[in-house]
Amino acid sequence: MARKAMIKWPKEITSTLVERLIRAERDLHKAINIFDAATAEYTNGFRHDQNTFSLMISRLVSGNQFRSAEDLLNRMKDEKCNITEDIFLSICRAYGRVHRPLDAIRIFRKMKEYECPPTVKSYITIFSILVDENQLKIALWFYRYMREKGITPTVVSLNVLIKALCKNSGTLDAAFRIFHEMPNHGCIPDSYTYGTLINGLCRSGKISEAKELFAEMDIKGCSPTVVTYTSLIHGLCHSNNMDEAMGLFNKMLSKGIEPNVYTYSSLMNGLCKSGHCSQAMEILEIMVTKRHVPNIITYSTLIHGFCKEGKLREGLEILDRMKVQGLKPDAGLYWKIINGFCEVKKFQEAANFLDEMVLGGVSPNRLNWSLHVRIHNTVVQGLCTVSIPNRAFQLYLSMRTRGISVEAKTFDFLVKFFCKKGDLHRGGWIVDEMVLDGCIPDEGTWSAVVGVFWERRKVREAAELLQVELIGEVVEAGTRI
Repeated sequence: MARKAMIKWPKEITSTLVERLIRAERDLHKAINIFDAATAEYTNGFRHDQNTFSLMISRLVSGNQFRSAEDLLNRMKDEKCNITEDIFLSICRAYGRVHRPLDAIRIFRKMKEYECPPTVKSYITIFSILVDENQLKIALWFYRYMREKGITPTVVSLNVLIKALCKNSGTLDAAFRIFHEMPNHGCIPDSYTYGTLINGLCRSGKISEAKELFAEMDIKGCSPTVVTYTSLIHGLCHSNNMDEAMGLFNKMLSKGIEPNVYTYSSLMNGLCKSGHCSQAMEILEIMVTKRHVPNIITYSTLIHGFCKEGKLREGLEILDRMKVQGLKPDAGLYWKIINGFCEVKKFQEAANFLDEMVLGGVSPNRLNWSLHVRIHNTVVQGLCTVSIPNRAFQLYLSMRTRGISVEAKTFDFLVKFFCKKGDLHRGGWIVDEMVLDGCIPDEGTWSAVVGVFWERRKVREAAELLQVELIGEVVEAGTRI
C-alpha cells in the first residue's frame, strides 16, 4: 500500500478523525494513502483499531482490491486487533458480487483460524452466495454441512434452500416438500417463501398452480409483495394471458403496492409479444410518471415489438429516447433495428445503422457472432438488389477488414451485380477473393464474368474473327478430302 499523503495531522490523531478522512475521500488510492499515513512515524504513534481496519477493508473490496483487503486482515491478526464476523462477511459478499463463490468459501474457512467462529449468520450468507451463483451442488452440500454442524433450520435458511431447489424444475417437488415441512421446524412460511415458490412454478410453466399458491397467501394472512406480484404477472405474460396479467396489475395498484421496473417491463414484454405495442407505450408513460427509470431491457422490448409490427419510426423514437437517457444500445438491439429495415427493403438505412454500431464500438460476443455475420451478408445482398453498388462494395470491404465471413451467396450477388454494370475490374477482383476464400464460383457466376468480356467490342470482334477462321479451316479440310 502507498505511503504518502499530503495531510497536516494534528498532534493527537484519533480513530474518528481517520475514519472521517477516509470516508470523505472518494478516490480509493488517496484513501489508502490516508490510512497508511495515519500510522507513519511522524504521526505520534497512532495505531489503527477495529473501526478503521473495517472501514478500509470495506473500501478495498468495494473497489475489487481483494488481495489488499486480505493483507489488512492478516495485519489485524498480527497486531492482535479484534476481527469481527462482519469484516469477514464483507469480504465474502464482495467475492460473491464478482462471481467468485469459491473464494467466499475460502474466507469463510479462515474465520476459526482468526479466532472468529462463524455463527448462523455466516453459514446462511455463504449458503445464499452459492445459491445466487447457481452453484447448486455445492450449495446443497453446504446445507448438509450446516446441519452436521448443528445449525438449526430457520425461516431464512429454509428460504434459501427452497430458492436453490426452485432454480431447477426437476427439484421443484423437493422445494414443496421443504415448504410443507417448515412448520415441523417451528418455521412459518413468509412472503419470501411464497414468492420464491410462485416464481419457480411460473418458470416451469405451471401457471395454474402458481395462481392457487398466490390465493393461499391471502388465506394464510401472508401479504404478497411487489416481487410476488411481479413473478406471477411475468408468468401470466409469458403464457400470453394478458387479460389476467393486467387485472393482477390493477389489483396490485388498488392495494397500494408500487410496481417496480421489472413489473412494468414484464407487462410491456407481454403486450409487445401479443401485438399491442401502443398499449405497451402507455405502460411506459405510466412508469416514467411514477419516476421509475426504464432500463435497457425495457427499451429493447419496445423496440423489438415495434420492429416486429413494422413500425420502424416508433422503434427509432424509442432508440433516440434511450440514447438521451445515456443508455448504450447493445448488438442485439441494433440487429432488431437493422433487421426491421431489411424486412421493408430499406437496405441503405440498415447499412447506416451497421456503421453506427461499428463506430460506437458495439461488438457482438461469441454466442451471437453467427447472427452478426448473417446480418452483414443480408445487408450487402440487399444493397445489390436495390442497386446501390458503392455502398454494397464499401460494406463488403468493411466485412473483409473486420474478419466477418462472406457467404458464397453474397459473393455471387456482388459479382453478378458489378458484371451487369460492366465493372469488370471489381467483378473480377471479387471472383479472385471468392476463390481464395475457398468458394467455387458456379456456372451463373462464370457466365456473368464471361458475358462482360463478350460485351467488350474488341473481345467480341476477336472472337468473331476466330470463328470465321475456324470455319474456313474446316471448309478447306473438307475440300481436300
